[in-house]
Amino acid sequence: MNEESDWDSHSAAVQENQLAAYDQMRHRCPVAYDHYLGYSVFRHGDVMALLAQPEVYSSRVSARHLAIPSGLDGEEHRAFRAINDKYYTPERLATFAPRFRAIIRELVQGLPANGPVEIMEAFAKPYAMRLNNAFMGWHERFEAPLSQWIEKNRRATLEQDRAKIAAIALEFDQYIHEILEERRQRPHNDITAELMDDLVPLNPPRKMSEEELVSLIRNWTVGELSTVAASAAIVLKFLAANPAEQGRLRADFSAIPAALEEMLRLEDPLVSNRRKTSCPAQLGGRDLPAGAPITINWVSANRDEAAFPDALSYKPERDQSKNLVYGWGPHRCPGAPLARLELRLLLEEMLSYWAEIAPAEANYFDRAIYPIAGYRRLNLRLSR
Repeated sequence: MNEESDWDSHSAAVQENQLAAYDQMRHRCPVAYDHYLGYSVFRHGDVMALLAQPEVYSSRVSARHLAIPSGLDGEEHRAFRAINDKYYTPERLATFAPRFRAIIRELVQGLPANGPVEIMEAFAKPYAMRLNNAFMGWHERFEAPLSQWIEKNRRATLEQDRAKIAAIALEFDQYIHEILEERRQRPHNDITAELMDDLVPLNPPRKMSEEELVSLIRNWTVGELSTVAASAAIVLKFLAANPAEQGRLRADFSAIPAALEEMLRLEDPLVSNRRKTSCPAQLGGRDLPAGAPITINWVSANRDEAAFPDALSYKPERDQSKNLVYGWGPHRCPGAPLARLELRLLLEEMLSYWAEIAPAEANYFDRAIYPIAGYRRLNLRLSR
């Protein structure tokens, strides 16, 4: 595209504080073009208009990489999403809750008292990894290589080295092939084995191919590990900065779900998702050509004053029906019920065991750099 850029999404000012930068763009240029992200959509109303027209704003954004179910459209998306959603029912997730709580409790109680403790490495990343492996039924021996893979993928993503990103993706796929082959060699009673026997409800119904299985598992795992780790850091940082809210939630665990929705609305654990126009369109008063790359900026949309009165203030009692932390419409986050359960248990265990969660020092955090959300470093002090 020959269009001139409206902003520089990789500038130092944006990277220094993504929240402030996106708030500014929402007012200055709500649908903004740059050569890296295409057309970034910052306003809540424009994001909702986009999500309501999946036939215009396609999720099939890559011709090279299969992404199931998030990178599919129409009937094909609905068929694979039907498989996906059966694993995230309240009844299914309730069977995992005791195991999840035990994992979280062990991690919480293993943190050092009176710190400082760097939360990302000591807690958030192992928390996400162990819960993912428990959900999928994977052996603990995969923790170390998957943790190393996540770090390599993070570095390559920040460098925007496409060749390195592709090579690292193939490396991840090899882990999944090994996990699948184990289940072909001997029976396993877990979600991964069950997925291998699922029938995609197309006409005629069929099992998933190896490529489709790997893509679905990659979608679940990579998204789970990055966003859940980011979410853990976001909510713990919020509590450290707001001791009165710690006390309120300790006194009433039933208030935790609404509090989590509001904390994550203020600082979304996922910065953006992509779409592509399937035909010429108009959005936010801007004409878009067919095939235009679109970037939904969830962070900005969730902080839009037009959708949330006094949007930048923490109000856990507010109506959360417009909250886009987990998206909206047919492509809403597949793992939202699982994430809500994991984060609720996290706060229950953390607030039960630690009497105080506080910043360890004056300069106690470094924000993440796009496309990562949350924090690169978070130093807290925990007291009994």
